[in-house]
This record gives sequence, C-alpha cells and structure tokens, in this order.
Amino acid sequence: MEIQQPTAERTGRTPEAFRQNIVNNLYYSRGANVQSASAYDIYMALSRTVRNHLVERFRRTVDMRYAVNPRMVYYLSAEYLLGRQLQQNMLYSDTADIAAAAMEGSNFPLQDLLAIDEEPGLGNGGLGRLAACFLDSLATLDIPAVGYGIRYEYGIFRQEFHDGAQVEQPDEWLLLDFPWEFAQPDDMIPVGFGGHTAQHKDDKGRLHVEWRPGEQVMGEPYHMLVPGYGTTTVNFLRLWRARATREFDFRLFDTGDYASAVEHKVHSENISKVLYPNDNTPQGRELRLRQQYFFVACSLRDILQRFQRCGNPIEAFADKVVIQLNDTHPVVAIPELMRLLMDEFGLGWYQAWDITRRTFAYTCHTLMPEALEKWPVHLFERLLPRHMEIIYEINRRFLAEVSVRFPQDYGRLGRMSLIEDGHERQVRMAHLAVVGSFSVNGVAELHSELLKERVFGDFYALWPHKFNNKTNGVTPRRFIRQSNPRLSALVTEQIGDGWLRDLDQLAKLEPKADDAEFRAAWRAVKTANKTDLARIIGNLAGVTVNPDSLYDVMVKRLHEYKRQMLKALHIVTLYNRLRDDPALDIVPRTFIFGAKAAPGYYMAKLIIKLINSIGATINADPLAADRLKVAFLPNFNVTLGEAIYPAANLSEQISLAGKEASGTGNMKLALNGALTIGTYDGANIEILERVGAENFFLFGLRVEEVGALRAAGYRARDYYEADDELRRAIDQIAAGEFADGDPSLFAPIVSSLLDRDEFMVLADYRAYVDCQKQVDRAFRDEEAWTRSSILNAARCGFFSSDRAMRQYAEEIWKVKPLPVK
Repeated sequence: MEIQQPTAERTGRTPEAFRQNIVNNLYYSRGANVQSASAYDIYMALSRTVRNHLVERFRRTVDMRYAVNPRMVYYLSAEYLLGRQLQQNMLYSDTADIAAAAMEGSNFPLQDLLAIDEEPGLGNGGLGRLAACFLDSLATLDIPAVGYGIRYEYGIFRQEFHDGAQVEQPDEWLLLDFPWEFAQPDDMIPVGFGGHTAQHKDDKGRLHVEWRPGEQVMGEPYHMLVPGYGTTTVNFLRLWRARATREFDFRLFDTGDYASAVEHKVHSENISKVLYPNDNTPQGRELRLRQQYFFVACSLRDILQRFQRCGNPIEAFADKVVIQLNDTHPVVAIPELMRLLMDEFGLGWYQAWDITRRTFAYTCHTLMPEALEKWPVHLFERLLPRHMEIIYEINRRFLAEVSVRFPQDYGRLGRMSLIEDGHERQVRMAHLAVVGSFSVNGVAELHSELLKERVFGDFYALWPHKFNNKTNGVTPRRFIRQSNPRLSALVTEQIGDGWLRDLDQLAKLEPKADDAEFRAAWRAVKTANKTDLARIIGNLAGVTVNPDSLYDVMVKRLHEYKRQMLKALHIVTLYNRLRDDPALDIVPRTFIFGAKAAPGYYMAKLIIKLINSIGATINADPLAADRLKVAFLPNFNVTLGEAIYPAANLSEQISLAGKEASGTGNMKLALNGALTIGTYDGANIEILERVGAENFFLFGLRVEEVGALRAAGYRARDYYEADDELRRAIDQIAAGEFADGDPSLFAPIVSSLLDRDEFMVLADYRAYVDCQKQVDRAFRDEEAWTRSSILNAARCGFFSSDRAMRQYAEEIWKVKPLPVK
C-alpha cells in the first residue's frame, strides 16, 4: 500500500477516499504505519473504516428514536450466534465493491483479510442463530429494537477431536482486539446477590421492602451495531461483561497472599466467562443462575434508564416497552421488574403486576422437559432472596385465581404451581414465564399445538388468548447472498434482487425448474460449491471426498432426540451391504456431520466418538474408496455452516416426531436447494406442505403414533430381533468393531438403544433405511433431482426471518416500523 498521510474525512465512498480512511484508521486507531503494518493491522483498519459507515447511520437512528419516542422492542436472549461481521457489514453498508477496489494492488488481498475476521463466541446452536437472524430482520424492517445478552469471554468452547473424541478448548475470540464492539465502562451497572430483605413502614403506614445484597458485581456494557439491509436503520446489541467491584486487595498482596488478592475479581468475573457452564455440579448450577440474573438485571436497568431519558412516566412503561423473552433463560426478568417497580419506584403490587404482565412476551423453544428450566428453591432463596419472596406472592395470587376458575381441582393446582414440590422444591421458570407474560408463542405450527395440548395444557385452558404460533425463519442475506454468492448471482440474474428483502419473490423461479438451460446453470452452481467444500473437508478432517458424490448433510447440535445415532446406523448398514457385495451399484455418498455436544452430556459425546470411529473405519477401507466417505468437521459454527449449506444435496432432519420445536437448519438447507429427508416434526411439516411430497423424503412415526407406541409398552429389542440389518449393525458396535476390538467403549450406547431407546431410533430404523433407497433412486435422475432442488428453494420464501419479525411486530408487540430519514 502506497504511503499516504491521514486526513479528516471518515466516510468517503470512492476507492481513493476509502483507501485513505484505511490509512487514517491505521494511524489513529492502531498507532501503526503503512511501512510496517501487518495483515492484522490492515484488517483492523479496514474494519474500522467499514464501521464508520455504520456509525453515521447509527447516529441518525438514535436521533430519530429520541425525537419520536416510539414503542421499543427489547429482545433478551442468552445466545447470539452472529457469525463473522466484516463481510456482512460491507454488504449492509454497500462498501464491498469500494473496499475491493481500494485494496486492489496492495499486498493484502481482501479475501485474506476476511479470513482474519473472528466469529463472536456468543452462542451455541439454533437458539442463538435465530436471535441473530431476528436482530438482522428487525433492523431491515426499521423496527425500533435493542438486543441484550452476555459478552462471553470464551464462548461455549472451541471443539477439537482427539482420537475421535470431543475435547473442549477455550474459544479465544477476544484474544486480540475485536473491532465491532464499543466498550462503555462509564455506564457500568451494579448487580447484587445474596444478603437479606428488610421491611419498614413509611409515615403513611405503607409497607416497603428493601433488599440488602451480601455481594455486588458490576455489569460493563459493550454494544455492537446491527445494520439493516437496504435501509438507513442501525439497531444495536448490548452485551454485558461482569466486573468486580474490588479488583485487587493490596493488603493481601503485600503479605504474599497473591491468590487471595485477586480472588474477588476472579469470583465476580466468572459470570461472563463461558456460555452455559456445566450444571452437573452445584457450583455450575449456581453460576448459571448468577449469569441469568446478572444479564437481566443489567438489561432492565438499561431499559429503564433509556425509558426515563425520553421523559416517560413510569406508569407508561408497558405502553412504550415490550420485552421478548427468548426461552426461559431470561425469565427471572419478571420478578426483577416487579422488584424495581415496587421497591425502587414505589408502585403498589396491583399496578406493578399490571405493568409487568403487559410488558413481557415469551417464546418457548422446546418440548423437552429438561430444557424447561427449574431452579432449586434453596438456591433461589440464598442468591435472590427478594425475588423468591416476589415469586411466592405471584404464586399465591395466581393459584387463588386458578381456584376460582377450577374449584377444588387440587391436581390442577399442583401441576400449575410455580413451585414444584418433591424431594427438592424447585421454581418452574417456564410456568413463571407464562403467568407473567401477555403472549406465549411456539416456533412452528406443530410445536405450538403441542405446547397447548401437552406442555402448557392447563395454562391454555385458563388463558387461551395468550397462545399463538410464530414459525421461525432465517435471513436470506447471510444464508444465500453471503454464503452462496454463486446462487445469489444466478437468482438475481433471473428475477432481480428484490428477493433479498422479500423472499416470497423466490416463487418467480418456479417456472425456471422446467427450463433445461436454467437447470444446468443451477447444477453448475451446486457442483462449484461442492468442490469448494471438498477442499475444506480435506483441510479440516483430512478426508478426500468426491464432489460428484451425494453430499448427505447432518449439521446441528448433538442431542439424542435429533438422532445422529439413526444416521450412524444407516451408514453402518450401507457399509455392510458394500462389504457383502463389493460390486453393489450404490450412489456414492459423502456423509458430512457437524455438531457440538454439551461438555457435561456424556452420551452425546460418546455418539460423536462413535461416528468418528465409524468414519475412520470406512475411510481407511479401499473397498469404500470413492463410494462411501464420512467427514465429521470439528467446531461447527456459522462460518462453517456458510460453506456447508450451499453444497448440500440431502438435508437430514430426522428427530423423533414431537421433539423438535422447529429447526432452522432445515430452512437454510432447503433455501440453498437441498432436498430434505425428515420426519413429520417441527418446521419439516411446513416445508413439506410448501415444497410438495414429491420433493421431500418423508418417513417415520408421527406424534400420535409415538404416543400410542409408548403407551402400549415400547420394546426396542423387538425391533432389534426382527431386523437382520439392524441387529447386525448394533452387534458390530457392541463387539467393538469400531473401537479396536474394545466392546466396553460403546457399551453405554448399545445398552441405551436396546434397554431404553427413549427416542425410538430402532422403531424408525427400517422406515428410514428404506426411505434412503428412494433418495438413491431419485439422485440418479440428474434432471429430476435438479428440478426438485429448484422447487425447494423457490417454494421456501415463507421461511424468512423478515416474515417472522413482521408477524411478531404486528401480532404480538404492536410496534410499527420507524424508517430513519
């Protein structure tokens, strides 16, 4: 890069001005110079230059909000799986071409700088990626909104495989400077824990309660800009870092007790170190509850401060503020808002409760009982004594209301109580969310029905008006335009670029499915994407794969209900068929996995080890050669997903019916032209209804059949004994064929399948394996498969996060767009 002097202009939109601003940021922000700048220096200077273009829009957005004082949406989520920011922010600031021209001829190719960009370690799976898609769409739709979360220093973890087993390493995404955040240490918020409450009466005889915490930490805010696409609006995501009130004890240090001198700092700052600390220990459970309260306490204080800066009276809080709870993690916000309104703003119970219930809306993302969080009462009483008092009172009044509606129905009272009695009394956070919110929504049509029928049936009988469905969606900007530029260019060439803000326009592609020339172009895009992914697989997994093979993809969080184990049994079955008949005519397949297992989830981690062991056996067998390959890519994240989704031929969505709330990987894959093999579960159903049964491979038990089979006394061994191929595959695993002859290694998996099989893997095995034969036949017909691929993308425009956010805004939040001039 030629030597230039820094200047004052920050947002010039010519290549020359942009190049000059990179130099300016190199000098003023990095303290570096062009003669000795490293690639990282240039990356930071480039990122700051792009960010400056967003800052000007952000200023206008903030000015407009304070001038108009609109009703605001606040989105509380424990996770945000944002993905890399540089490429997205260049797209959203319309500086991608300018940046490319500015960097042309330099020693720092733009693609190399994009590769330096770190993915923020703020999420884990679909919940976090959905939150990120929603923030993107809120800004694109000009909805006044702020996201809140925790700035995890080490994310959830960086996954490595050692001898096929998952090993967790710190995700050091903050090791170097992160150019996309703004630290605001002068806005720190104190957060209390423990202590006790005290009561007193004022001179008018009114009772007041004061919480006197036993300890305190500080919440330091950072914010990241969230730009909309094709609009001036820039919202933001505010993330909280835990800081100690006392960082260093000089007296202890001076006496040589160095560890104790920083003990308070370490204890306080553990709160924001890691996403979802292992809660298999009492210490882990306590840390999780500390995290959740820390996050919502900081966020509510911040919301209240912004609300008051606009000159609003506290009585108007629910008219100007709506808070969306993304699953149960932030539900402690309900008693916290009650505490603030009563203890600090002096409101009475009825007025505070009325405001609270008109403020919160709750999204439930699960049907799994263990995911509906519960906290031991004794832990709540010790950590948050005032909040426990408020929860007791909410429960008392609530159960009185239930008794009036359903007199003498003591079983119903026990089921609906916010406090679960038993060996260890627990606070039911999902129940608290339903009671304290004006809206409760599921995230797919089937999921929402099951919430009403099963999970919250008693609450639905009491308040049917609260319940509604809002099917999930994904942003097409990241998951087509950014991750699949070849397909994006082809689509735009055919129908224009309006689909980026109105995904329903993809329907214009449907007639093109019968155009041989367009089908050939579509196939060429897929082949090029598969070739790119083959290189990545070689680099990350050391496996050489055939780009002409069928890319059979299963990338999602590792959980037994998602049934990666069913996929593993299918792979073993195909391998056995090939060994029995080496001349067998099969469609060559590359099985591509990506999944993290929670650190404390032993069975999930063992399934990862098994899949890698099966892969090692097959990949080393010359008999399989280019016909079967298994690649389990480590550390699946947004960046890796952006390489996998565009290359997939087959999308594996094989959860047990009634267990998957929605899924969003199914949407990303379908929009990129993958055909789905799946059960009648979650959003699979809505994809099936839209793309047509002829373009979807459906198999397996339905929800009512699962229930009937379980009620009849499901015996997995009956299926094992009746199916020769299934029995052979399980016996091989049991005998240690994939464990160097060690039968004990995978014995827990075998025992789980044969003795319990909670997620009915064996019951669905034969239907699944037979359905895969249909996949083989279909893939052999190149033209027909391509036609189905095109129709999958063309008919899935419904699954846009823009559509989802528009529904939330209109039907739940009652918030209108506020375009920024």
